[in-house]
Order: sequence, then structure tokens, then C-alpha cells
Amino acid sequence: MYNTGLEAILSGISAACLAQILKVFIFIVMHKKIDFKIFTTTGGMPSSHSAGVAALTVSVGLIEGFSSISFAIALGFTLVVLQDAQGIRRAAGKTAATLNRLVDEWKIHTNETKPYEVLKELLGHTPFEVLMGMILGAFIAILVHFQLPNYLDLSFIGLN
Repeated sequence: MYNTGLEAILSGISAACLAQILKVFIFIVMHKKIDFKIFTTTGGMPSSHSAGVAALTVSVGLIEGFSSISFAIALGFTLVVLQDAQGIRRAAGKTAATLNRLVDEWKIHTNETKPYEVLKELLGHTPFEVLMGMILGAFIAILVHFQLPNYLDLSFIGLN
């Protein structure tokens, strides 16, 4: 048997990284241009935050049981992250967009030439982006849980 903590960590990190990689490809398909900065930004499709925490939670459920205290703690953590991703951070992004537009309009009306820092607008996620991240995360956790023991021998570093 391999280290089950490693399985949970691997599931969460793999799902979050895969979501970030998918964002780049989705951006390329939708905008017909390459922008690798998308890899390091928040927001977009699918939500890497949602994918990571969903994978971690499903992994904990598969390992410890879906009625365990560990799963309950992971689920609570996940619900907070999901609410933040599609609620608070999305609202902050909308606020930033409004402020950027107001400053642009003010500069036009006052002939202001002094540059200002544009606020980042893509901060949060739509509910659909969060849902797709959750589905991706659950899929990765299930894949890792049922396939990792078949392909990974960690005895050489003392993790079996």
C-alpha cells in the first residue's frame, strides 16, 4: 500500500495544474491567439481552485470514507473556496471593471493624461466555470485513486 496522504496531495495539485493548462488551450481556441500569461492568472474556464479542492475532497472521501471527520473537514474547506471563487472574487472583479471604466471616463472628460494602474478584472468565476472545475477535480481524484496503485511503485523512496 502506498501513502494515502500522497494520493490526496497528488490529486489536488494535479487537478489544479491540469485546469490551468486547460485554460491556456481554451483561450487559444476562443481567441485564436496564444497568451501564456493565462497559465498564471485567476479566473477563467475551468476554475483551478474548484478543481484542486474538489479533487482533494473526493480523494479524502475515497480514502477515509465519505462519512469520516476528515471528509467533513475537507468538504467544509471546499465549500468556502467555491463560494469565494464564484462569489466574493467575482464581485471584486466586477467592481474593478466598473472602477476602470469610471476612471477612463473621468480621464476623457477632464483631459487627464497622468497614467493610472488598471485594476485586474478577471478575478473570480462564473458558476459554470466552478462546476466544470469541480467535475474535473472529481474525475482526477477518481482516476488517481483507482489507477495510481497500478502504475506507481513508491517503495524506492519509502512511501509504500
